Amino acid sequence: MATGDKKRGLGRGLSALMADVNEPQATDTSAVPLDQQIPIEEVRPNPDQPRKQFEAAPLDDLVASIKEKGVLQPLIVRRVGDEYEIVAGERRWRAAQQAQLHSLPVIVRDFTDTEVLEVAIIENIQRADLNPIEEAAGYHQLMEKFGHTQEKMAEALGKSRSHIANLLRLLNLPASIQDYVVKGDLSAGHARALITADEPEALAKKIIAGGLSVRAAEALVKKSAEGAKNIFGGGAKPGAAEKDADTKALESDLSAATGMKVSLTHNPNGEAGQITLHYTSLEQLDDLCRKLSS
Repeated sequence: MATGDKKRGLGRGLSALMADVNEPQATDTSAVPLDQQIPIEEVRPNPDQPRKQFEAAPLDDLVASIKEKGVLQPLIVRRVGDEYEIVAGERRWRAAQQAQLHSLPVIVRDFTDTEVLEVAIIENIQRADLNPIEEAAGYHQLMEKFGHTQEKMAEALGKSRSHIANLLRLLNLPASIQDYVVKGDLSAGHARALITADEPEALAKKIIAGGLSVRAAEALVKKSAEGAKNIFGGGAKPGAAEKDADTKALESDLSAATGMKVSLTHNPNGEAGQITLHYTSLEQLDDLCRKLSS
């Protein structure tokens, strides 16, 4: 696969690569990739692994299972020097270490760096219990690095397009609120309610402190917005107009496509308007500059 070919549809990552990640179901044994046992000390994790957190409780359950039955599904690895780098199966590797296994079943594949990253992202999205921010980051990586569209990802991964779009919108939130979601203090539903809020961090603290439901959080955000309008005299902030549903939907689509919060201001008396992109970090700004200059 050419690493520079970003706009390549599904590519090997969403088709052939997943055939390696999923357990083989073929009845023809000649078509099933044969696994081999290698010493566990020769296996190393992928330094670019998209998943950063491995919860203790599920990992402990896997350790107990491995102690009783062993590692039932081989890891997907590639040869790097004298070692094997994990492409898919880091949780099994971590659990096998804790279970004090001396060897692991693996399937060795000749993957490029790009393919390793792609299949690692897909394997996490498909199989692991990701938090919403990690899942959103995985979708964003697939779109940014490999040119996959929301529609193609939805079809290939068995997700709805709205599910993918809603998660991508979470990446527009400030890092502090994303951290609340990662830690479980806020659900994805709570976080979505804060996307259009003028003071999301202050509202997030109120939601957490009050243990509010998603519906109550939405009401709080709405009340806060109405209060801000009243400050500016019965309606809207100076120069602002109430946005219609089509404009709000377009803002959401652009936000999902760019990974940034997008505000549209259209002149009702003409065809002109403004698009405002809100970045939350210099890295996000660098990404935008790279897209615009490519």
